[in-house]
Amino acid sequence: MAARVPGQLHERDHGRGPGPAGLAQALVRLLDPVPAQPSVLADYAGRSQYNNQGERVVAGQHLQQAQSDIFLGWTRVPNPADGVDRDFYVRQLRDWKFSVPIEVMLPEGMTLYAGLCGWTLARAHARSGDRIALAAYLGGSAKSDQAIADFAETYADQNELDYAALQAAVKDGKAEAITEI
Repeated sequence: MAARVPGQLHERDHGRGPGPAGLAQALVRLLDPVPAQPSVLADYAGRSQYNNQGERVVAGQHLQQAQSDIFLGWTRVPNPADGVDRDFYVRQLRDWKFSVPIEVMLPEGMTLYAGLCGWTLARAHARSGDRIALAAYLGGSAKSDQAIADFAETYADQNELDYAALQAAVKDGKAEAITEI
């Protein structure tokens, strides 16, 4: 079946004809409105600069994503049941993005994929901060580099402890694991 854009929809597709009401119904079928709540950090970092929580979410996504969903937006809608306004962010119903089947990867491919994921995550974090302020805060010494390396080693040690605990739980019958996937 060929894909259709809203201007190509026919009456049988949405039951109202190609007019504005039919176009609105078609767009609703393409979009995914998601309730936007206040940030969990609001109690600690103060009230958001955004009046609409959906706008706050969208602004954060624009900061972190090199290319955002073309339908990404926000709105406020009164709830017909109680009359209270609700904030939403809106996105594509399906993003049509491909996910790599990691369960069939060879170790070399997994290593490459993990590196790409790490690079993407680092890029998102780099886009969301003030690089000049961060550089000034970190300074020119190796202290921050050493602190990050220490944290990474401690984190790796904790991962090894957690894995050993999982293995013991499987051995004792307290947990089930599937191997050789």
